[in-house]
Amino acid sequence: MNIEEQVTYLMLGTDYGDEDIKRAMTAELRQRLVEAEKEHRPLELYCGYDPTKADLHLGHTVTMRKLAQFQELGHEVTFLIGDYTALIGDPSDKDVTRPILTPEQVKENARTYAEQAFRILDPKKTKIRYNSEWLSKITFAELIRLASNFTVQQFLSREKFKLRWDRGDPIYLHETFYAVMQGYDAFNLKADVQVGGTDQFFNIVAAARKIMTALGAKPNIGICMPILPGTDGVMKMSKSLGNDIPIQTSAEDMYGKLMSIPDIAMPLYFKLVTRMTPAEIDQIETNLKNGSLHPRDAKMMLALHVSAIFYGEKAAKNAQDDFILRFQQRAIPDSIQEYSIKDERTLLDAMVSSGLVSSKGEARRMIEQKGVRLDGEVIEDVNALISKGILQIGKRKVIKLT
Repeated sequence: MNIEEQVTYLMLGTDYGDEDIKRAMTAELRQRLVEAEKEHRPLELYCGYDPTKADLHLGHTVTMRKLAQFQELGHEVTFLIGDYTALIGDPSDKDVTRPILTPEQVKENARTYAEQAFRILDPKKTKIRYNSEWLSKITFAELIRLASNFTVQQFLSREKFKLRWDRGDPIYLHETFYAVMQGYDAFNLKADVQVGGTDQFFNIVAAARKIMTALGAKPNIGICMPILPGTDGVMKMSKSLGNDIPIQTSAEDMYGKLMSIPDIAMPLYFKLVTRMTPAEIDQIETNLKNGSLHPRDAKMMLALHVSAIFYGEKAAKNAQDDFILRFQQRAIPDSIQEYSIKDERTLLDAMVSSGLVSSKGEARRMIEQKGVRLDGEVIEDVNALISKGILQIGKRKVIKLT
């Protein structure tokens, strides 16, 4: 890609809530890319993740996808685990005080973060850092110097803080430290670019740039990504709201949940969680608008693409076939009883032990009569080994082997 193509690709899906700010960040990114090319060096960029919970969902991967795009173009990515900022908890998107985690809780959550992130990022091209490396060493005098760059009014004017102030709810002093700490992260990482969600706008575009400038460094460029809505298409994706799509699940579960999102949310999902180019996404949107592409088919394309990112092409295709069999052809009911495989070695054993048939003799006859299917495929071998999937006997007996 030339510089202009890189800028278009890297700014895809970004949101600043203000077109002037977006134009300014775009211009700075273009200039920094030109400078880096002349100096024959990659850009240094990072995104911070506070390990407040152990499991990540698709919403967390939006910024990881943007980091991966920078990686594709040869730039240096740091995956920053905020083990020290997590002790406070980011107040940016909360209208209540976050509970303070213990160091033990943070450590346990952090243990799984990098492993999950590597389902998107290239582990060979990713540096893992912890912000306790520098935040644990900061002196009180240094903290005062950093805090002197901000006013109390700047914090009280922020939406969530203002809401709590108006309600008379407490705003604790330590919560104002978060933006200062994040700005110090950017300075210590010598970042050209910082990636984050729109809920991090103040922390990235205001706090980090101000602190870097105050400490004599070139301010970083903020790449702000929209917050991915959950399966309801409205609210922010959240496990607590029950509208999340976990990445530590199965291809079938991910595919099914993606197929449940409303049509209106599809364009944002294509931009934020796929590997598609701007041109490919534009073509899909055009085809949806002119009616040449049915929303259902576009959603199946989306579900297949995203599931393949996390579980591979084969598993994603099997998940699609399962979905078609269950919901489009209505060959299988929506609600299926599950049976957990234990000591069974063959499908014949599972048919008997699960209670689908009364004896091995009946099971053999059903297989010989081609009346047994696993994930839609007819089973012809009476000695077929057992495997996970949708086991169907005749037209009415169905069970999910797990």
